[in-house]
Amino acid sequence: MHQVAIPPEITERVIRHRGRAHVYEDFDPRRTAFVVVDMQNGFMMPGVAHVLCPMAVEIVPNINRIAAAMRRAGGTVVWVISTFGEASLKNWPVLHEMAGPERTAVRIATLAEGSIGHRLWDGLETRPEDLTVVKTKYSAFIPTSCHLDAILRERGIDTVVIAGTVTNVCCASTARDAMMQNFRTVMVTDANAAMTDAEHNASLVAVYLSFGDILSTEAIVAHLDGLATKQGAAAAID
Repeated sequence: MHQVAIPPEITERVIRHRGRAHVYEDFDPRRTAFVVVDMQNGFMMPGVAHVLCPMAVEIVPNINRIAAAMRRAGGTVVWVISTFGEASLKNWPVLHEMAGPERTAVRIATLAEGSIGHRLWDGLETRPEDLTVVKTKYSAFIPTSCHLDAILRERGIDTVVIAGTVTNVCCASTARDAMMQNFRTVMVTDANAAMTDAEHNASLVAVYLSFGDILSTEAIVAHLDGLATKQGAAAAID
């Protein structure tokens, strides 16, 4: 697991600007989606992944914990899946220009629909009521990549809790664009995975300062389970 290290001066700046350290710690799960980004074999399975992030396997238990707690509290779980194919050559040519033909061919082969790399990691505990959406760029919140924005708005969702891999690319891109699309945004400090602690922490700091909140798995699950307990007690009285 990453060694999360948010410098005290960063937290102090957040408190000065917002009045408290965590502005979204009391989010309403009924208006919240737990958005899990790119937890696919194409990033996690040795011998299959085109870009292997070993730390992604270590965050699977935390993702499963949050997903289960979110469902118990009446929230929504969304699995975001990166897809690349021949269409992406037209949809996002700048990426492929940067990567070059060899890496582009490997990316497309690994993340093509129907491939082993395209599938979600087997250890993830998905449920039939969960949503699955496909994105074709790093961010899940731009129209040319994914329809997640419209899907969530139709459900009355205004808050997103983001987990997945890698922290500093697809997860941070999704978090930043979510905020700029007017979603209250939280990144989970120990349910996102990057290649290094430095990359992971730098992205958390950037999001924390300007784009939303950061919370641990423990804080999120405690909040959700506390609400679920209250809802159960109220239902028993009725």
